[in-house]
Amino acid sequence: MGMQAIIAFLLYAVVNAFTPGPGNILALNTVTNYGWEKGKKLFFGIFAGYYVVQILCAIFVFGLNLLLSPVMSVMKYVGVVYILYLAIHIALSKPLEADNQKSASFLKGFMLQFVNVKIYMFGITALTGYIVPYNSSFAILLFAELVIATIGSIATLTWIFCGSLFQQAYQKYFRVINIFLALILVECAWSMIT
Repeated sequence: MGMQAIIAFLLYAVVNAFTPGPGNILALNTVTNYGWEKGKKLFFGIFAGYYVVQILCAIFVFGLNLLLSPVMSVMKYVGVVYILYLAIHIALSKPLEADNQKSASFLKGFMLQFVNVKIYMFGITALTGYIVPYNSSFAILLFAELVIATIGSIATLTWIFCGSLFQQAYQKYFRVINIFLALILVECAWSMIT
């Protein structure tokens, strides 16, 4: 694998990871509603889910190509429903008072990534487009997916940091911001089925 292919792979991974997707939008919304401390379980769930999904992608590309298409078509619709649920939840949510905030859950963050077809497609496309033409060993596929998950986690941390910066503005304009974020999630869901 030449340097040009590695650079192309990394650029693809960075662009995909930093674009608004369900995990990044949920992280941004959670940090603005709950702050870092109360939202960190959800963030760690997002990170863990990202790694699990990318490991699954490596396994699928390596040996389960016959099962991949049916699994992805089912996951696509499960993902759409879950993302729409999150969009509705975000659109209707209000900032919480400091004394009655609940922590966001690890499971919610993990499940979002588990059904997030965007990151399945991201991982599979990266492997089949940039890695498999040069090397299809499981170790290389797994390493590439772990790189993708790390870049994705860094992107989510960036969205979390941005949410922390805008927390005060969010408290004032929460309705407009939540509707905007919900519409981005609806667009994510729509793009998965079109």
